[in-house]
Amino acid sequence: MAIRQLSETLINQIAAGEVIERPASAAKELIENALDAGATRIEIATSGGGKALLRVSDNGSGMDAADLELAVRRHCTSKISETLEDIRTLGFRGEALPSIGSVARLSIASRRRDSAGGNEIAVAGGKIAHIRPAAANPGTIVEVRDLFFATPARLKFLKTEKAEAGAITEIVKRMAIAFPAVRFVLSGSDRTTLEFPATGDDHLARMAQVLGKEFRDNAIALDAVREEISLTGFAGVPTFNRGNSAHQYAFVNGRPVQDKLILSAIRGAYAETIPSGRYPVAVLSITLDPALVDVNVHPAKSDVRFRDPGLVRGLIVGAIREALARDGSRAATTGASDMLRSFRPGFQPNSQRQQTAWSAETSPSRPYQPTTGFGERPQASFDGLSMPTARAEPQFSPQPTAPEPNARYPLGAARAQIHANYIVAQTEDGLVIVDQHAAHERLVFEAMRKALHSKRLASQVLLIPEIIDIPEEDCDRLMQHAAELSDLGLAIERFGPGAIAVRETPAMLGEVDAHGLIRQLADEIAEWDTASGLSAKLEYVAATMACHGSVRSGRRLRPEEMNALLREMEVTPGSGQCNHGRPTYIELKLSDIERLFGRS
Repeated sequence: MAIRQLSETLINQIAAGEVIERPASAAKELIENALDAGATRIEIATSGGGKALLRVSDNGSGMDAADLELAVRRHCTSKISETLEDIRTLGFRGEALPSIGSVARLSIASRRRDSAGGNEIAVAGGKIAHIRPAAANPGTIVEVRDLFFATPARLKFLKTEKAEAGAITEIVKRMAIAFPAVRFVLSGSDRTTLEFPATGDDHLARMAQVLGKEFRDNAIALDAVREEISLTGFAGVPTFNRGNSAHQYAFVNGRPVQDKLILSAIRGAYAETIPSGRYPVAVLSITLDPALVDVNVHPAKSDVRFRDPGLVRGLIVGAIREALARDGSRAATTGASDMLRSFRPGFQPNSQRQQTAWSAETSPSRPYQPTTGFGERPQASFDGLSMPTARAEPQFSPQPTAPEPNARYPLGAARAQIHANYIVAQTEDGLVIVDQHAAHERLVFEAMRKALHSKRLASQVLLIPEIIDIPEEDCDRLMQHAAELSDLGLAIERFGPGAIAVRETPAMLGEVDAHGLIRQLADEIAEWDTASGLSAKLEYVAATMACHGSVRSGRRLRPEEMNALLREMEVTPGSGQCNHGRPTYIELKLSDIERLFGRS
């Protein structure tokens, strides 16, 4: 079969399959062109999820007739010259407009600011019409209709109009975060109008517009530099998390990207601080020399390749972990909101109440009878306890730090313990409810992690070794890592073919459920199933041990113990969440309490 040259239209349609995958792809390319043109106001209108209509209007520099004629031809661009080593614009390939024109009905009307009039050009299915004069404001209006009418097979792979409209919304959000000085308006017959007013240099204000005002209250600023790479942005506190990774935004030299390396680094930075199946909220902006990153990996320009990926990953993980250690121990403000919503009035309207016969015992107007909670019999068990004080006693740490007697503590002073699991503390402007097991679990884990990098953890020898029967293959896996476990203060020996003898346990854990600990460690090592798995996950093992050796739910604490726990939480990094990512405390402001009682 003879080789022949493909037609220009077919070449453009093949290229469109890579560049324009869906309406959101076209929207991304057109918005990037508007931003590269210096626009400060961009308006996007859609219909039919962008399939019927996609219009992008901007107030950028505009184009004259000669520029318009070249703009719809492949590989014509004003953004690069002879090299790909110094790309400082969002677009540079010169493929977007001809690709769109080959599969849709495209029209472009543009006018330069210094020009008396504008011009318009149209392309339908790859056929270019003649340029003609047109009335236009300074800037450019690009209108795309009947997307993929020239390639009907592609239409079958598109999702519903609602899904395609949602994808365009996500593109606009990413662009809006990257360029806070630009006003974005998204409207159309298939959506409600979405507007992001310009916020100038206030990036956090723009993030609050996109991610919600709660992000502003739960974000930690990032600012780190390593060699020639800088990282700025904001990371949410661990207890402020979401059910998917859609709220993680990354930008490289101002370009929105969805890079696996960056997303993996975010996930690693939050390891052991967020529950399984939950995802942190973060906005990261990486700035580096354009020569150190390749943005020409894919025609869609959403992937990048760094010259030194290890350096970038280390910068992201280190910066986020440092920020979390500095300011990540506070609880998310959404915790108080969730708690407020959980309160319900003690009565319901007649229409919602089950109709039952009236009785004095169940009437909402009955006299108050304190038969539970604060009655004499339920409170009798507290007679032996001393009144709570704000003094901190050395109960929870080998080396506690006694605070100033008259200091004002962030977590307040313990006032009560309820249900043998929750500590209620009074602060200057509200109250704090602490999960004693989750909080102490975090404190023990941080102490173990700190000791891991200095010396072998102190252990306590059991008077009678505990023998745990487990499958022989689990025994083999555990004994392969006996030396590493010994560094954590857990000394084990083989006791026959299907049993392990535990002779020493970490001293800081106190009384340990050795059977549960050994079985869980065996399961985890089996899951990793590599010879070096445990050494790479010693911190994870430490977290497992901390969980088995912490103050258990159901243990009643003395006031001095409760206050000592609070004081250690205040000076321990990451104490706002346990090793599994659950919050360790919830703060409720006095204003919230007063609102519950209608006092404000």
